[in-house]
Amino acid sequence: MISRREFSKLGALGLAAHTFSPLPLIGQSAGKKIGYCIIGLGRIADHHMRGIAKTSTSAITGLVSGHRDKAERIAAQYGVPKESIYNYEDMDRIRDNKAIDAVIVCLPNSMHAEYTTRSAKAGKHVLCEKPMAVTVAECEQMIAACKSANVKLMIAYRMHYEPYTLKTIELIKSGALGKVQGIDSANGFNIAHGEWRTQRSLAGGGPLMDVGIYCLNATRYLTGEEPVAFTAVATSNRNDERFKDIEENLSWTMRFPSGTVASCSTTYGAQMPSYAKVFGENGWLEFDNFNYEGQRLTAMYRKDRGSPAVKLDEASTLHDPSQFVDQVNHFTSCVLENKTPGTPGEEGLKDMRHIESIYKAAGLTLG
Repeated sequence: MISRREFSKLGALGLAAHTFSPLPLIGQSAGKKIGYCIIGLGRIADHHMRGIAKTSTSAITGLVSGHRDKAERIAAQYGVPKESIYNYEDMDRIRDNKAIDAVIVCLPNSMHAEYTTRSAKAGKHVLCEKPMAVTVAECEQMIAACKSANVKLMIAYRMHYEPYTLKTIELIKSGALGKVQGIDSANGFNIAHGEWRTQRSLAGGGPLMDVGIYCLNATRYLTGEEPVAFTAVATSNRNDERFKDIEENLSWTMRFPSGTVASCSTTYGAQMPSYAKVFGENGWLEFDNFNYEGQRLTAMYRKDRGSPAVKLDEASTLHDPSQFVDQVNHFTSCVLENKTPGTPGEEGLKDMRHIESIYKAAGLTLG
């Protein structure tokens, strides 16, 4: 059983990593930074770039975009030479740019496989946004391409590097909650008209491929297990043009080998709070939220029926883009020290296999 004092100490150690400058990375030559080429300059790319700008070991050294004017504005902002701006047709030329060590793929889901494969063939390490791809076959293709080129592949599951997520995992591992019986998780929002995510050809599916994947992935890292049985129900308002091509709502359950049952919901039709609640034989905890900032952890548990309850209520004071700083620092250290990323391509492949099972249970087709 972990005590409140021990838990607070754990939290202090985790947050300290954000307070002090990191020690030099092993194997890093003096002044050496890993150069990143950003492929796709949409909203998520902005978070990645602002995160990179706050690191001491990474730099933005290239851009790929179909909009030259926009790319030149961003290049000027981050000090990227104009000759290091590429379009989607000629981006394979990054092979010859020695300032680019790695890429970050920030494109629509259906484009992840192509641009990961092309980047690997150009000899660049790849950090790819989630979901990894839109089919299991594409995930396998991406892993094979990166292995063949001897480059690293990491999927951008930023919550795996977020301090309060790590504290939540450690609290469960400590046995404070006892045997985990159930998990309840949700994540969704009211999507705007005209978003590319409402086009199946680009997104591969509806909210599960975007925000619901946080719930799925959370149940896996909170239990440390892979689900073995699925049920699911999907609904859509086909009179709403946003949902003519994708599902609007999806709810599903999963059973894990230990007997833990997870119940999850996601939507593109409502502002749904994001959270994961874990219920154990000794108590419960709630992790809020999966957003870029504002994480909060509350819990109550007892060592036994007669002991006083331990109550926790702690909130993060970190702000966006801190999660992207942690994420890119991790990948950079993997490149410099030749380590396997904490969320490699195999992690994305596992989620895609489970998404395929969820869609099948709901009578839907993935991709």
